[in-house]
Amino acid sequence: MKKLSLTFSLFLSAVMLIQAQNKTTSTASKPNIILIMVDDMGYSDLGNYGSEIKTPNLDKLAGEGLRLREFYNNSICAPTRGSLLTGQYQHKAGMGFFDVNLGLPAYQGYLNKESLTLGEVFRSGGYSTLLSGKWHVGSEDQAQWPNQRGFDKFYGILKGASNYFDTKGLPFGKTPYPVKLIRNNEELHPKDDSYYFTDEIGNNAVTFLDEQNKENKPFFLYLAFTAPHWPLQAKPVDIAKYRGKFDEGWDVLREKRIEKLKANGILPADQTIAPRDPEVPEWSKLTYDERQFWKAKMEVYAAMVDNMDQNVGKVLDKLKALKKDKNTLIIFISDNGAQGGFNTYNPLGRGLVRNDGPVGTSGSFDYQEQNWAYLSNTPLQQYKNNMHEGGFSSPFIAWFPSKIKAGRIDKGTGHIIDLAPTFYELAGIEYPKEYNGVNSNPLAGKSLLPVLFENVSEVNRGAPLFWERAGNRAVRDGKWKLVSTYPSYEWELYNIETDRGETTNVAQQNPGIVNKLSASYFEWADRTGVVEYSKFKLKPEVMPGGALLKK
Repeated sequence: MKKLSLTFSLFLSAVMLIQAQNKTTSTASKPNIILIMVDDMGYSDLGNYGSEIKTPNLDKLAGEGLRLREFYNNSICAPTRGSLLTGQYQHKAGMGFFDVNLGLPAYQGYLNKESLTLGEVFRSGGYSTLLSGKWHVGSEDQAQWPNQRGFDKFYGILKGASNYFDTKGLPFGKTPYPVKLIRNNEELHPKDDSYYFTDEIGNNAVTFLDEQNKENKPFFLYLAFTAPHWPLQAKPVDIAKYRGKFDEGWDVLREKRIEKLKANGILPADQTIAPRDPEVPEWSKLTYDERQFWKAKMEVYAAMVDNMDQNVGKVLDKLKALKKDKNTLIIFISDNGAQGGFNTYNPLGRGLVRNDGPVGTSGSFDYQEQNWAYLSNTPLQQYKNNMHEGGFSSPFIAWFPSKIKAGRIDKGTGHIIDLAPTFYELAGIEYPKEYNGVNSNPLAGKSLLPVLFENVSEVNRGAPLFWERAGNRAVRDGKWKLVSTYPSYEWELYNIETDRGETTNVAQQNPGIVNKLSASYFEWADRTGVVEYSKFKLKPEVMPGGALLKK
């Protein structure tokens, strides 16, 4: 009897061991996922979207994968990241305005517990979770930091911006805007001019992948570059590549981009193009000195995008070296359109200048400004923090060998809230209804897998998309887009199917559609926690990213 019991015990142990091995093998065979996001880069700033800027690594991904004509973010840094990381509309996640607390749950300025992060859900599904770059969804309390919100590894900054060559505070207000460089909850203090931040974001991502390779499980890597967000700072070797490349000016180069966009299929031949921005001066009417001043800015901006692409290349090389490139989905997007506005040296308009060196150097503080943002957002209208197409349209690249047909270009009409359900479906992870004793907000978006893998041209959503940020509002339902810009509350209506340049407001001709979409907007706003912006009574003091701060 004892012999039978021992035999049965050994049999059970063997079965359990096989089951554990099968489970490990099953988890390890799941696809890896890399999400790359850049900061303040315009719709057409990649080579494969029509730019003069050299982006060979992203061009390779585009040529071997899929590009979408229509993919939307939330028009500004922190709210975009709030939606990206949780799959929620940003108000539902607590990031309705920015990373400042306005005293209401939807505007608390950090991610709430009901909105699970990609890190938390992927970790619960057996994935390693890695983040290199910018966080910007909670920094005041360590409980809000990446390692406490599901990421096994983190390197980067917690807030919205930093210098690229040092960790000195940025020149906003009487007290410099603080910059903390963090690796896994520990603050780093590198010597000034001993590094270039974009390189370090790439280097740390590569290190994380090497370390993760020792684990027998798949990974999720969020690669969150700060480039080309201000301040304009780049390595001399990269700037040198672009000397003279922008001598023709924004007017001529915009026309060239439009032709490239048409030639590569991103811009349909029958689509409208945004009219010329009347606030942007004609290049031909600038003086010689003015042209020298302006072209230097774009040479640095281009160098920053170029360097970002180089670091994407580092990650691709490591992926191939680890023999994981055949089982990895890569998505590339931008967090908002290029930033408009005019202010020499200081985008925040405070007259506080840290410019003890030429544009691009570690002592400089400058940004692209509206003249060049007009080129970056070609062929769309408006800029960052605006709900017209130039403010919240992103380039979109998806790459997965053997899964995504090479060279595809489709409409898409995707939104950042769609990425979380896409990733979870691909990874075979069930989104938790409860996490750490807290009921989870249901996901707001739709999976993009039919678009990515089944050659479906656009998301079958069955409901409108909505936006609100600082009083700027929009609704997208099929071909129709309703939009208004604060402080005006007058709705404009555009047929995006033929008029993505938003040249013809057809609201007066279609009152029924305006009323229907307006009603759906207010229903969404009510259930999402949106508050009428004027009720905050914010003073007109600009904060990083164009936000406003209470007294």
